[in-house]
Amino acid sequence: MRQPDGDGIRMVSGGSSDVHGNKEESDVPFDPDATGIIPRLTFDEAPSGGDAPADRAGKKDADGKGSGSVPADGDAAVDGGTAVDDDVDDRAADQTATFRIPSALHIGRPPTAKEAEAADLASAGTVSMPVLTETEADSETAEEASTSAGASEAVEATRAVSRASIPLRTDAPGESQAAAGPSAAAPVAGPTPAPAPAPAAAPATAPAVEPVPAPAVAPKGGAAPKRARAAGGVMGRLGALVASAPTWLPVLLVLEGLVMYVLALKVPPGPFRGVDPSKIDGLGLISALPPTAFLAILIMIVSFFVTVAQSTDRKFLLLFQIAAITFALHGAGALVASEPRFPTAYIHAGFVEFISRTGESAISIDARMGWPGFFALFAFVTKAAGIQDMTTILQWTPLLSNLLYLLPFVLILRQVVATTRARWFAALLFVLVQWIGQDYFSPQGFTFALYLAWVAILLRWFGRVEPRTKPIPAKGLRRLIGRLDAMTPGELANTGTFRADKLLMFMLLVALFLASVASHQITPFMMLGVLTAFLIVKRTSLTWALPFFLGLAVLAWISYMTVGFWSSQIDAIFGGLGNILQNLRSNTGDRIEGSDPAHAMVLQARLGILVVILSLAATGLVRRLRRGVFDRSALILLCVPVLALGLQSYGGEIGLRIYMFALPGACLLAAYAFFPNLPADSADVREETVPLRRRNVRFDPQLTKKLSVVLAACFAVLFAFAFLMARYGNEKFERVTTGEVEALHHVYANDKPSARVLYLVPKLGPEVTPTMPWGERDVEIVSFNVQALVHKDPSQIADAVKALQEQPRNSYLMVSRGQVSYLQLNEGYPADWGERFRAALDASPDLKRVYSNDDAALYTWKKFVRGTETPEPRPYKTGRGEPTSPWTPVGIAALGLTWATLFGYEVIRLNGPNRARRARRRLLYLAIPSFVVAFAVIIERFLYIAANN
Repeated sequence: MRQPDGDGIRMVSGGSSDVHGNKEESDVPFDPDATGIIPRLTFDEAPSGGDAPADRAGKKDADGKGSGSVPADGDAAVDGGTAVDDDVDDRAADQTATFRIPSALHIGRPPTAKEAEAADLASAGTVSMPVLTETEADSETAEEASTSAGASEAVEATRAVSRASIPLRTDAPGESQAAAGPSAAAPVAGPTPAPAPAPAAAPATAPAVEPVPAPAVAPKGGAAPKRARAAGGVMGRLGALVASAPTWLPVLLVLEGLVMYVLALKVPPGPFRGVDPSKIDGLGLISALPPTAFLAILIMIVSFFVTVAQSTDRKFLLLFQIAAITFALHGAGALVASEPRFPTAYIHAGFVEFISRTGESAISIDARMGWPGFFALFAFVTKAAGIQDMTTILQWTPLLSNLLYLLPFVLILRQVVATTRARWFAALLFVLVQWIGQDYFSPQGFTFALYLAWVAILLRWFGRVEPRTKPIPAKGLRRLIGRLDAMTPGELANTGTFRADKLLMFMLLVALFLASVASHQITPFMMLGVLTAFLIVKRTSLTWALPFFLGLAVLAWISYMTVGFWSSQIDAIFGGLGNILQNLRSNTGDRIEGSDPAHAMVLQARLGILVVILSLAATGLVRRLRRGVFDRSALILLCVPVLALGLQSYGGEIGLRIYMFALPGACLLAAYAFFPNLPADSADVREETVPLRRRNVRFDPQLTKKLSVVLAACFAVLFAFAFLMARYGNEKFERVTTGEVEALHHVYANDKPSARVLYLVPKLGPEVTPTMPWGERDVEIVSFNVQALVHKDPSQIADAVKALQEQPRNSYLMVSRGQVSYLQLNEGYPADWGERFRAALDASPDLKRVYSNDDAALYTWKKFVRGTETPEPRPYKTGRGEPTSPWTPVGIAALGLTWATLFGYEVIRLNGPNRARRARRRLLYLAIPSFVVAFAVIIERFLYIAANN
C-alpha cells in the first residue's frame, strides 16, 4: 500500500526501532498478528530537506486520523474486561513511527571542491557519512590535493565506490554515525588510490562535514586478520541463522512432527512405536497409540502457534500446518487399519456398485436410494475411470473429506471481521473438535462440503452489511434489538462484484442446493434455514423469492421422487415432529447407559467436548459484544441447526447431525473467546480497546497478548488428545478386519440365486444397524434384514438357532469380531462371550459351520426338508409405476411455472433493487398463484397416497 506525503518512503510500524537501534517516538508496539496488517512502504515524489522522520510520528491526516493505527492486543481469555491499559486507550490510535527514504538521491556536484558536494549530501539529511580514521583522512586530503589527470580519475573511481557503500540513514539529520554502532562504518574493499604528493587545504567557505571514507587497504601478511574474518564470517552466518529462526523453525517442526507421526503408526509394534490392534480396549485407538504419536501431534500444534505468534500472516504455511494436523488426527484410522473402517461405508459402496451395474436406483431395496445423487455421481466416476475395487476410496475418504471441508471454511473465515489469529485458530478448532465421524464414504459427509460451500458463497458474493440509520427506541425489547443492530457488524460487505460473476455464483448456489436435495434428507433443510435467517437479519442481498423457490424444490422431491419410501411410512417421517426431549435423550443419556466403564469415558468425553466448545462460543460472543461487535452470521450458523432437534430422531443420530452443522459457527465464536479484537485496518479500530464499563479491571496488553496465545495453545492440545478418544473410541467395533471381509466375500461367491445373512442383536428393533462390513456388493440379492437375538449368557443360543431355522436355504448366521465387541462395550456382555458363543454354536447338532477364521464364522442349518430350494430374490421397484394422485399433472405444471417465474425474478433482481420493477412485479403475479397450486397438490399427494396405501 502506498501513500504519498511528499517526503519520502514511509514505513508505518508503530513503536519499532530503526535500523540503527534508535527507538522511535511512538512506543506502541507493532503487532500485525493482532491487527491483521503488515507494514506499509510509501514512496514519495521528492525528498524533504529538514524534517526528521521521528518528528512526523503521530501526525494527523486531513480527516483527523493518523496514517496508521496499531492498537495493542489484549486478547487473553479472561472476563474481567478488555485486557488493555488505560494509557493505550487514551493514546491516539493513529500514532505511527515512520521511516523516510528519498525516492532519488540528488547529489550536488560543486565546481571545485569535494567538501561542497559532501555538504549538500549531509544537508539533505538522507545519507549518513561515516567517521574516518586519521589515516583515511590523510589519504582523502592527498586525493583532493592532486591536480594530475590520472589522480582525478582515481578520485572519481574512489568516489563512486564510496557512494555505493554509503548506508542510508533513517534517523534525524545531524546525528553522529557512531550512535549507529561499529557495523555502520565497515570499510568496503576496492582498489587503493595512489597517494597524492602533497595535501591541499580545504576552501575557507566549505562547511565542516563528515568526509566520505576511502576504500580500505588490506593489511600485509595478516594471519590474525584472516582468522578474525573467518571467525566473524562463521559467527555472522550463525547469528543470521538464529535470527531467521522464525522463518524456518515452524516448517522444520511441522515436517518433523509429520514424519515422526507416520513412523510411529506404521512401523512394527514396539515399546515406543507402532500400533498393536490387540491392545485396543474400551478407550479405543488411544489405548494402543505409542507415546511418540502424542509427541508428534504436540510438535505440530506448537509449530502452528509459533507461526501464528509471528508478525506476518503466512497463509500457505498455516494452511499446510492445519492440513498436517488434519492428516494426523483424521488419517490415523487409515494408517492403522488394514481394511476401510466403519461398516456402514460398505453398504454405500454396494449402492454405487448397483447403480453402476444396472443404471437404476431402487428405493424398494433401501430408503437411502431414494436420494441417489451421491451414489450416482460415484457410479459415474468409477465406471468412467474403470475402478473395480473401491477399497482405496473407502480407506481415505475421511481424511480427504476433512481436507475438503477446510477450503470453504477458510473462505467463510475471510468474510468475517476478525484478526489473523482468530481466523486461523477457528480453522484449527474446526479440525480438532469434529469427532463425530460423519466424514466417511456417505451422502451426509459429501453434502456437508456442499453446505460449507453454500454458506461461503452466500457470505462472499451475496453478503450484505448496512449501517443502522434509524434511531434506537427508548425502552423495551425494541431498544435491545436496536442496540444490537447499531453495533459494528462482524461480517464484511460484498463490494465490487461484476454482474456476470453474481449470475454465475447464483447459478452455482442453486446447483449446490439441488445436488443436496437429490443426495441427502437433512442438508437441504439446513441450507434453507441459514438462507431464511440471513434474510431475516439482513445479511444477504438476495430476496425472499429464493427460499420459496428452494423450499418448493425440497417438497417436490420428497413428494414425487421418494413416494415409494413414504407411501407406507408416514409415521416414520412425521412421527418425531416436536419430540424435542425424546430426541435429545436418545442422543445423550441413552448412549451412556449400560456401557462398559472404559467406553463410558469415551461417551462422556464427547459430551465434554460439546460442553467446552459451546461454553467457549458463548464466551466469545460476550467478549465481542463488549467490544461493540455483533456477529450475526456466526450466531446463525450456530443456532439454526439446533432447530432440527424438533423434527425427528433420524435413527437416534439427529444430535450428531446438529453438532456437525453447528460446528462452523461454534468454532468461529470460540476463537473470539481468545482473540476478540477487531483488525487494526478496520474502520472501527479506535473502539476495539474501549470497554463498555471503564471501571473493569485492566491488564497489561503485552501480558494478555501472550497469555491469549498460551491459553489457545493449551486448549488446542487438550482438544487434540480428547479428539483421539472421542473419534476413535468405537475403534474396537468400528474397525473392520480382513477376516470379516473375507467371510462376507464367501457369501457373495455363493449368493445365487439369493442369500440371507443374520446378524446378532441384544434386542429386536428397526434401528439396529449391523456392525459388520455388509452390503458391499449384490445388494439386491443378499438380504441383511433378519436379526438373531442373543443373550448375555453365551450358552443361550435357542433364539438365534430358531431365527436361522425360519429362514430358507442359503441363509447364514454370522458371528464376527465387530458384533461381539459392540455387545461387550455397549451392552455389558462378558469379555469371553464371543469364544463361548461360537463354541456353543459348534456344539449344536442343528447347525454346521461353513466358513471360519480368527475374526468371523458363518453357520447354516444342517438339514433342510427335502425338495426345498433357494428362493429367487425379491423383485425390486425402480420408481416406475409408483402410486399417484388425480391432481398430480396439475401440480407438475404449476411447479414448472413457479420455478421459472421465481428464478427469473431473482436473476433480474441481481442487477439492482431498482432494475425492471414492472417486469418483476408481473413475474410475482404469476409466481404467487402457481406456488399456491403446486404446494396444494403436494399436500394432496401426501393425503391421497397415504390413505390408499
